[in-house]
Parts: sequence; C-alpha cells; structure tokens
Amino acid sequence: MSWKIDFYDAKVEKDIKSWPKTIIAKYNWISDLIEEFGPENVGMPHVRPLSKGLFEIRAKGVEGLGRAIFCMVKGKIVVVLNGFIKKSQKTPPVELALAKKRMQEVKND
Repeated sequence: MSWKIDFYDAKVEKDIKSWPKTIIAKYNWISDLIEEFGPENVGMPHVRPLSKGLFEIRAKGVEGLGRAIFCMVKGKIVVVLNGFIKKSQKTPPVELALAKKRMQEVKND
C-alpha cells in the first residue's frame, strides 16, 4: 500500500499551492516520493525530522525555500499541518507552535 498525503484544511492546501513556481514544483516532486516510498525512506535533504512526531518537507526553488510541516497518523497517512516560505535560517517558532497544536488536534480525532 502506498502512502497518502492529506492537508490539515483547505487553507493550508491553498497556501502551499500559491507558492512560487519552482518551489511548488519541488514540493510536488518530494510529495510524489513520499507517496511512493514513505517519509522515512525519502530522508534528507528532502524530508527532515523536526521534533516529537513533526517533520518538514524542504522544497528549494529559484525563488527561495518552502517548508511544509507534517505528521504521520495511523496507517500510511501524512497530514500537512502548515506551510510557509522560509525567510530566516531557523524555522519560525510561531510556525512550529502552530504545527504542534494542529498535530494534537489531528491525533486526537
């Protein structure tokens, strides 16, 4: 069985799909790899563990860096919790806190 990628909500999906062209192309390519092989088998530099069940898709394009934070839920389902264009070297604490909050919601459903 292959993996499936879902979005936390329609806004997260819309935000990610509005990224610049080369970043979204890389994101889509990495998503295809995750669906085929699973996030653990894709690994760096495309997928990186963050903390306690959170991971990030690292999409690099000509226009900059896109990050999509996700978690895994029962079965082979990846839920993208939020996404943003990176403007600093570290992942913004606000984005990480939002992803942690959403992960708790997803895992409690």
